[in-house]
Amino acid sequence: MIFRSPYPQIEIPPTPLTPFVLARARARGDKPALIDAVTGRTITYRQLEEAVRRVAAGLVARGLRKGDVFAIYSPNVPEYVIAFHAVSLVGGTLTTLNPLYTVDEAAHQLTDARAKYLLTVPVLLDKAREAAAHASVEEVFVFGEGEGATPFAALYAHEGASDGAGDGQEEWPRVEIDPAEDVVVLPYSSGTTGLPKGVMLTHHNLIANTLQVQACELIDKADTLVCVLPLFHIYGMVVIMNVGLYEGAQIVIMPRFDLEMFLRVLQDYGVTLAHVVPPIMLALAQHPSVDNYDLSKLKTLFSGAAPLSEQLARACAERLGCAIRQGYGMTETSPAIHLTPARFDPSRLGSIGQCVPNTECRIVDVETGAPLGSGQAGEICMRGPQMMKGYLNRPDATAATIDADGWLHTGDIGYCDESGHFYIVDRLKELIKYKGMQVAPAELEGLLLTHPSVADAAVVPVADEEAGELPKAFVVCKPGADAVGAEELMAFVAARVAPYKKIRHLEFIEQIPKAASGKILRRLLVERDRAK
Repeated sequence: MIFRSPYPQIEIPPTPLTPFVLARARARGDKPALIDAVTGRTITYRQLEEAVRRVAAGLVARGLRKGDVFAIYSPNVPEYVIAFHAVSLVGGTLTTLNPLYTVDEAAHQLTDARAKYLLTVPVLLDKAREAAAHASVEEVFVFGEGEGATPFAALYAHEGASDGAGDGQEEWPRVEIDPAEDVVVLPYSSGTTGLPKGVMLTHHNLIANTLQVQACELIDKADTLVCVLPLFHIYGMVVIMNVGLYEGAQIVIMPRFDLEMFLRVLQDYGVTLAHVVPPIMLALAQHPSVDNYDLSKLKTLFSGAAPLSEQLARACAERLGCAIRQGYGMTETSPAIHLTPARFDPSRLGSIGQCVPNTECRIVDVETGAPLGSGQAGEICMRGPQMMKGYLNRPDATAATIDADGWLHTGDIGYCDESGHFYIVDRLKELIKYKGMQVAPAELEGLLLTHPSVADAAVVPVADEEAGELPKAFVVCKPGADAVGAEELMAFVAARVAPYKKIRHLEFIEQIPKAASGKILRRLLVERDRAK
């Protein structure tokens, strides 16, 4: 059985991403587009479009060519948006790095993506330069100033950029872009299994999902949004940045989540729509500080990136008196596959919603692959124009995710009710979601196996009310190895990964359960842990 969207089909224009997103920027003139929550600095829509053109011209003058990979290793700042769309405008490909990455983690992604340029912030510059050297990056840019890096501001000064006169249509080098084939972003995702892989998303993919999300009436031009979710993540990148700019909303940008600052931004800027993840929802539902702020302008909280329980959604709705909406998707789907309807229905708070336009879904039996009907739980599979082109240089992983009939297998188990609303009930894939961030078990297992005392290891998720899931390791020690403690092994891993990837629990075990093929039977370990 195939489940389809209740929305009408939408037409997806064959145009590159940035001219599509910023098509109405000049007409919006002095309306604020981006506001820095820390300083209050504002960039209007006219200024944004002008800056994108100037930086695009500056990048081309410094050698950026169509298909070159430009990496951004930075927390949220307004200039992140300018850099993103400047690279997109001239046919470059962006790969976005988590600012919490260690040097080794950053170098791995830069090398795998074959990044030619890297943009960072002063506080990360030392790590960025070291990672860039390992990955043979040609030039490092920095927001602000920093030794051994080109100031980002220098890109504005290129003599070929516009002075603001005329219609501005001749202000950047013309590049022939094939929206359906040319990759505009290369975020990294573990998919359903294994180590992080480059996800090839085209101009067409991101435009499709922007229009799909907007068809579900998520953002209005009168909205004020808060962007506290990271712009390196597909959720912040598409659902907040691109959809918000396309629709003409005002976006207040925060560099990281701090509850008091977040609440102050909601109050002082009159935020009407806040995109969040479940850990933020938990704070809003329970923390006493919430009562100290006037959040009366907040109309909607939109949750994504990790499962949201019905109980938590209801608690937030009742405390804040606002609507709760939820979405579901993957990096591989640009990201949205499902959104809850604009009309708030408290009876469906546990649902991830209905298929977005131009999207087909089906539920298949996890053992046989046979299609299932309404009310039957199985793996969710999807097809649609937002589906990735594939994994970079990984045809094997692509084939394992997208089957011969073009269905992308999400690795999540759910069901669809009679009215077309979907519910997630379990996860087939190995990925751990810590506060909405991806943690790949294979990466942590590989690090554990480099310790001289470890013979074998497996990492699984354990439930946690605040984080959603925490990584837990099961470790087999080598015979005759020096005694090693759990704290020592957890510290060993913590020193080599970003903080959100740290192993939070560790248990010693005599043998890791495996199938005849050698695949770790993680579900047995999860069940063992739950039985305690």
